[in-house]
Amino acid sequence: MTTRYRPEALRALAEALFAHAGMAAAKAAVVAEVLVEGDLMGHDTHGLALLGPYLDSLASGDMRGEGEPTIVAETPIAETWDAHKLPGPWLVRDAGDRASARAAAFGLGAVAIGRAHHISCLAAYLPRIVERGQIMLIFSSDPATSSVAPWGGTRRIITPNPLAAGWPSPAGPVMIDVSMSITTNGMTGRRRAEGTRFPFDALLTAGGQPTDDPNAFFTEPAGTLLPLGGMAAGHKGFGLGLLVEALTSGLAAPGRADAPGGWGASVLVLVLDPARFGGSAHFLRESGWLAEAVHTNPPIPGGPAPRLPGERAWARRAAALRDGVALHPSIPPALAARAAAAGLAMPPASS
Repeated sequence: MTTRYRPEALRALAEALFAHAGMAAAKAAVVAEVLVEGDLMGHDTHGLALLGPYLDSLASGDMRGEGEPTIVAETPIAETWDAHKLPGPWLVRDAGDRASARAAAFGLGAVAIGRAHHISCLAAYLPRIVERGQIMLIFSSDPATSSVAPWGGTRRIITPNPLAAGWPSPAGPVMIDVSMSITTNGMTGRRRAEGTRFPFDALLTAGGQPTDDPNAFFTEPAGTLLPLGGMAAGHKGFGLGLLVEALTSGLAAPGRADAPGGWGASVLVLVLDPARFGGSAHFLRESGWLAEAVHTNPPIPGGPAPRLPGERAWARRAAALRDGVALHPSIPPALAARAAAAGLAMPPASS
């Protein structure tokens, strides 16, 4: 039987743990909500699995629990922030709302963020903006670390550099959340801890040989994550990874040339409002046509029916809100330990 937890109980526990660790109340509430949203959608390496590392960062001072970002540049459409290592989920939520308001007025709005702390699951921010009838794009990199080599190289220079995008359609939100590497640092660490291998070549050894062994990432010298596209088309994934670098650390300092330290993110949040372009009705007519074309496309014999990006995550989210969240097996013991250390009770399982 699958063990499930009520989302609101998990949010309450996470919020209480962050507040106990010294995070301002408003920030603790948002960070807790974003982490649980990641698990609701099934992104279980970037949901509550991050609660412990975030608490450790608060304790060490690498994450700041109080304060505001500094606006270092501003136009009617765009802002650039120095985020001072404030909690990434709180920053991106606020940036999305600000960009959304600008988009409603001018057609688009953007916020570039430098020196954010880690921003969790990118897809978790999309529904809030998409439900307003707007388009949201998020790009993220971490200039303080690296895990992906250039195409044809063997030494790390950039991170997986995810991007997320969401837009409305009559069939529901369309949502993309994808890294520019085949896998992520978090999934590689999880497979190593579990003693499992990838079902495909996801990495290169330090000598440049493709491998499915996550241990190759932790050798000295270290292996690397393969760019999106793998050995057949990794040059495309690496090119997209460089694009994310340009749109994040290229727009908001510090970047890799500054050799920053600590765990964090450079981020670009971009929101567009179809109402200020060809009109919301036109946009929905077009996105609806594409959704219908996907859903009615003949499937590969013996395979599942085609679906829109994010459709499975949206259905999983609805089921989890109704029936409770099924957490990855590694997460409840970690939550229980953190709760006990803070003198808090672990939420009871709902099933």
